[in-house]
Parts: sequence; C-alpha cells; structure tokens
Amino acid sequence: MAGKVFFSVTMSLDGFMAPDDAPVELVFSPEGRGDPRVRRWMTKWSALQSWVFPQRWFRENLKLGEGGEEGVDNDVVRATFERTGVSVLGKRMFDAGELSWPAEAPFHTPVFVLTHTKRDPWERPGGTTFHFVNDGIESALEQARAAAGERDVRIAGGAETIQQYLDGGLIDEFCITLAPVLFGTGIRLFDRVDPDRLVLEQTRADASSRVTHLTYTVAKR
Repeated sequence: MAGKVFFSVTMSLDGFMAPDDAPVELVFSPEGRGDPRVRRWMTKWSALQSWVFPQRWFRENLKLGEGGEEGVDNDVVRATFERTGVSVLGKRMFDAGELSWPAEAPFHTPVFVLTHTKRDPWERPGGTTFHFVNDGIESALEQARAAAGERDVRIAGGAETIQQYLDGGLIDEFCITLAPVLFGTGIRLFDRVDPDRLVLEQTRADASSRVTHLTYTVAKR
C-alpha cells in the first residue's frame, strides 16, 4: 500500500513560514553576511526554528555532535524523518539549500526538485540523490510515490510548492509546529490556498514547553 503525502512545517503564531526582509538567495550567499536585511532575516528565522536545534535526533542527523534534548519535540523530529521515503522541493528552496547544505545533504532519501530546466540527477554522500522534474507537480509526485514504496512522501517546501499541492487536492495530511513568535510580515503558508477546496480534521496535538505540534488530515469537498 502506498504511503501518505504530507508536509511538515514550523509556523509563527501569526501564520508565517519565513521572514521576507531579504531574498533567500542573498541570505545563504557569502555576499549577504554583512547585509542588515540578512541579519534581520536570520534573527527572525532562528527564533522560529529555535525549538529544533537542541533536539538530539536533529543534531545527530546533521552531525552537529552527540547529545541533545529528548522528549516530545525530539520524538516529532525523529518520526518525521523516519516516515519520509522521498521529499519533493520547489526550485527556490533547492537553490537556497544548495548554497547552505553540507556535502552530506540532510535528506538521506531521493529528492525530487520541481524546475523548468533539465539537469542530470545529482548524487550526494549519505544516500541523498536529487532528481529534477520539469513537467509539473503531478509528475513529480508520481515519481516520488514510486520511489518511496510504502513510506510517505514529504512535500518539503517552500510555501508556494505546498500551496500548489494543497490546491491540487494532493495532500493527505499536514503537520504544523506552532512557535511562540510573531513576524507581522513574511511568507504565509496559506496565502493563495482556496479554503473552499479543503476539509480538515485535527487528528493529533502535542505540546512541549517550546512549541505545539498539530496534525490534520485533509479531505476533498
């Protein structure tokens, strides 16, 4: 039986996935380190993601060192990784990651990248191979499902890619980690999603001292 299609993101309390003070390409380039917009972006993004950095599973997966916190947050990080057989990325997210990921990219699975250009597969140490798909989101998902087998397909982002899959009725489940920060402006997760096309059922809620993890199943109207 094929696995689920899901996404898992951290979101501010006012609904933003990321700041918008600086272009992502500038944020992850050496030229951007002295730019005040980049410093503001990194400060906000670090506050949003601060719950995950101390987690033992996260630290071990990225080879940041031994030890770390265990508990609800660590369990969520580990479960998300273990259920994912394949990830799907938008081109913009891939471009930013290509600048910032270590040689051993953090996926350790096949990754399908949505793009408008042709490019040969890019194999990285640690089991990650990037495949580039230029004939649409449904083609990428079909290939991802075939590669994932019985494991799940994660739509890893960014926001526009997740929105396309939501509007296409192609998401089975999503997990939102609500962080206690406010951005005011930025990139919203649900900006261009048609609410009339989605019916949601909350299936799980787990809270730690840092964040709240919410899980929803999605049905078509």
